[in-house]
Amino acid sequence: MNKLERQRGQSADHDTLTDEISAEISHITTEVIDVSDAPPIAPRAPLTQDEVRTILISLMLTMFLAALDQTIVATALPTIGRQFGDVSNLSWVITAYLLASTAVAPVFGTLSDIYGRRVMIIVALSLFIAGSILCALAPNMPILILARGLQGLGGGGIMPVVQTVISDVVSPRERGQYQAYFSGVWVAAGIGGPVIGGVFAEHLHWSMIFWINVPLAIGALALLLPKMGKIPVFHRRRKVDWLGGVLLMAAAVVFMLVLTWGGNRYLWLSPTIIAMIGASVALAFSFVWHARKADEPFLPLPLMGGTVVPYAMAAGGCALGAITGLTVNLPLYYEVVYHLTASEAGLALIPLAAISTCGAAIAGRTMARAKHYKRVAIIGTSIAAISGCALALTTLPLWGLLVLLSVFALGLGTTFPVSVVSLQNSVARPQIGTVTGAMNFFRALMSSFTVAAFTAILLMVLGADISLVGEHHGPLNSIPVADMITAFRYVFGAAAALMAGATLCMILMEERPLAGPGTPPPVEMAE
Repeated sequence: MNKLERQRGQSADHDTLTDEISAEISHITTEVIDVSDAPPIAPRAPLTQDEVRTILISLMLTMFLAALDQTIVATALPTIGRQFGDVSNLSWVITAYLLASTAVAPVFGTLSDIYGRRVMIIVALSLFIAGSILCALAPNMPILILARGLQGLGGGGIMPVVQTVISDVVSPRERGQYQAYFSGVWVAAGIGGPVIGGVFAEHLHWSMIFWINVPLAIGALALLLPKMGKIPVFHRRRKVDWLGGVLLMAAAVVFMLVLTWGGNRYLWLSPTIIAMIGASVALAFSFVWHARKADEPFLPLPLMGGTVVPYAMAAGGCALGAITGLTVNLPLYYEVVYHLTASEAGLALIPLAAISTCGAAIAGRTMARAKHYKRVAIIGTSIAAISGCALALTTLPLWGLLVLLSVFALGLGTTFPVSVVSLQNSVARPQIGTVTGAMNFFRALMSSFTVAAFTAILLMVLGADISLVGEHHGPLNSIPVADMITAFRYVFGAAAALMAGATLCMILMEERPLAGPGTPPPVEMAE
C-alpha cells in the first residue's frame, strides 16, 4: 500500500513538473513571438545589380555634395569679403558649416534608426538645398553665415545617412570594396573644390559655388528616391530622447569653438577658453548622466563599449586626424622649405589625398576575400607609422618627401574601410545609423583637435603667428628654413604617433566574421 502511494505521489510530482515546464515553454514562446520592439522589416525583393549600382551612384553624388562644400568655399572667400566689405568675419563662413555639420552627425544617425533612411536623407538634402539657396542670395555677411549654418545641418546629416544606406544595400563582406569608391569622392572634392571655387569666383560670380548644389542635390534625389522603396527596412520606432541630443550637440559646439578660437582669437590659457572648456566638460558629463538614467537614451552608452566599436572609432579617428592635420599644415612647409607657390603647394598635396584612396581600395578588396581582414590595416598603419618616423628624422628633396608621403598615405588609407565595416558589422541593424553617426561625430572632433594640435606645435616651435598663412606673407617669408624643418619634425612625429595609436587599436579590436549577402551579423541589441 505504501509502495502504491509512493508511486502515485511520484506520478503527481511528474505531472506537476510537466505542467510547469509546459507553462514555461508557453511563456517563452509568447515572449519570442511578441516582438513588438523588433524593427518592422517589410518583405523586399532582392535588389538587382543595376539597382544597387544606381543607388550607389546616387549616394556617391550625395556625398560629393557634402564633401565639395567643405572645400569649394575657401578660394572664394577673398571675393566674398571684398563684396560685403567684411574681412574680419570671413572665417565664420567656414566655421559655421563645420560647427553645424559636426554637431548634427549623431542626431541624423540616430533619427535614421528611428524614422528610417528615406525620411532623413530627404530632410538632410532639403536643408542642404535651402541653405545653398539662402547662401547664394545672402545680401550681407551675417545672413551668409547663418545660411552656411543651415547648409551645415544638411551636410552633416548627409554623411551618416549615406553610410547607413550603404550598409542596408551591401553586405559587410562586400562593403569594404565600395568604401574605396566613396574615399575617391572625398579626393575628387578635395582636389576639384578649390579649383572650381576659384574659377567661379574669378570668372562668374561667387554665388555659383552655392547655386551648383541645387541641380546636383535634386539629381541625387531623383536617382535615389525611386529605389529607396526597395531597400530593406531596419529602423525601429521609439521615443526620441531630445534632451540627450541637445546636451550632446551643445557639448560638441562648445568644444569645437574652443579648438577654433584657442591660440587664435584667444590665448589657450585665457579665462574665456578655460571657461568654455569647463562648460564643454560639464555638458558632456550631463549627457553621460542623462544617458545612464534615460529609458531609451539618444546614444546608448553600451553601444560605445565592447571589443569592436571603441577601437574602430579610435583607429579611424587617428587616421583621419593625421591626414587632415598634415593637409592643413603642409602648404606652409612647401612654401617655406621648397619655395613653392600657393598653387604648386596645393598640387603637392595630391599624393597625400589620392594615394590614401589606393590604400582603401586594397583593404576593401582584401576584406571581400580574406578571413583575417584586419591584418591589412595592421600592416598598413604600421607602414604609415614608420613612414611618419622617417619623415620626422630625415630631410629630403621634394621628390623624396612626396614619395614618403605617398607611402604614408597608402598605409593610412587601409584604416578607413576596415574600421567602418567592422564597426557596422558589430551592432544590430536597427542601430547601424546610431553608431555610424557617432563615428562621424568622433572623427570630426578628432580632425579638429589634430589640426589645432599640429598648429599649436608649430606656434610653440616657431614663435610666430601662422594661423592666416596665405593672407600675410610677411611673417611667412621671415621664418628661417631651418626653424621650419625643425618644427615639422615634431609635426611628422605627431602624425607617426597617431598612426602608431591606430595600429594598436587595430591589434586590440576583435576580428568578427563578416556577414555575407543575406546573412545578418549575429549580434545583440544594446539596451
